[in-house]
Amino acid sequence: MKSFFAILALFFVANAPAPRDAPQTDGSASQKADAYINAEMRSEKIPGLALAVMRDGKIIKAQGYGLSNVELDVPVKPETIFQTGSVGKQFTATAILMLVEAGKLSLDDKISKYFAESPAAWKDITIRHLLTHTSGIPDYGSEENTHSKKMIDLRVDYTEDELVRRFATFRLDFPPGSKWSYSNSGYVILGVVIHKVSGKFYGDFLEEHIFHPLHMDVTHIISEENIVPNRSAGYRLVNGELKNQEWVAPKLNTTADGALYTNILDMGKWDAALTQQTLLKKSSYEQMYTPVLLTDGKTYPYGFGWSVAAVNGHPLIEHSGSWQGFHMNFARYPADKLSVVVFTNLDSEHSDPIKIAHEVAALYVPELRPPGASTPAK
Repeated sequence: MKSFFAILALFFVANAPAPRDAPQTDGSASQKADAYINAEMRSEKIPGLALAVMRDGKIIKAQGYGLSNVELDVPVKPETIFQTGSVGKQFTATAILMLVEAGKLSLDDKISKYFAESPAAWKDITIRHLLTHTSGIPDYGSEENTHSKKMIDLRVDYTEDELVRRFATFRLDFPPGSKWSYSNSGYVILGVVIHKVSGKFYGDFLEEHIFHPLHMDVTHIISEENIVPNRSAGYRLVNGELKNQEWVAPKLNTTADGALYTNILDMGKWDAALTQQTLLKKSSYEQMYTPVLLTDGKTYPYGFGWSVAAVNGHPLIEHSGSWQGFHMNFARYPADKLSVVVFTNLDSEHSDPIKIAHEVAALYVPELRPPGASTPAK
């Protein structure tokens, strides 16, 4: 018998019927969203926030709130640049599937094929395992895995080969495919695979095959030394006091686990490409959104760079990301043809763009209100 999540995945990649009309207009929902976000920003002490709402791949609301730079008193606007954090993983997954479609690699390739000196523990790890966080390779940023803790110093510039060699010393958390555990390490390795297979640095591959074709003109790999118009500052709260983001070594801001600059306007273009399925075959998108099958026959609600869920029977695919004083969420409700992007420039411990995105979605389609959530005050 197919699992609930497998059925769910097949459902929302199919052509869904048009959603029922919401009881309020988009204009009314937009005004309610403004009031809700302003109240939430005060509550969470968020300096700046950017919101985009898309219907059927078209932006219907793009709004900035608060400050992108507190020191210079610069307001957030739709053009303001934020960092994606792990939302960048969906671009990595797309790049891998492009190479699969081109016949240059297989999802079931063992990663030892691309790393001749890989440890014996990696002999059964595949590309698919890396995409779905089921490889067993510990997350280099985790505080829970003591044997991998502090093996990567965020203030040191490592080459790709140096990072892979360090990951190779980690003891696996579990046999490949048997469990799910979020691993930034796995996606860093995928970026190195992209480089080895295509002959291009991961960031250059994205520019050539994704960003440029979609006219995502402000979306790039992070570079703090470049002049980046409309770049916002990232912040964190320390004992209730606002502080600037912590410094990270430049090369660790170029890895494939999520190190991108973008804004809500470019994310609207990305949403349109996903809606129209312009970059990949339909079968590739189906794989991307299908919950991973574990070796015990159970599934986990994660595909390739996307979490897979449902709200009141409405399919939801989404991902959040946080890095250097930024936190964001990208939520897509394919059966409702609705998507919401929320960026904040405050650390993940103190801002909640996931909740904000879900609440905003429910203002446009009330059936999307999460169970137990109260209706925001007018």
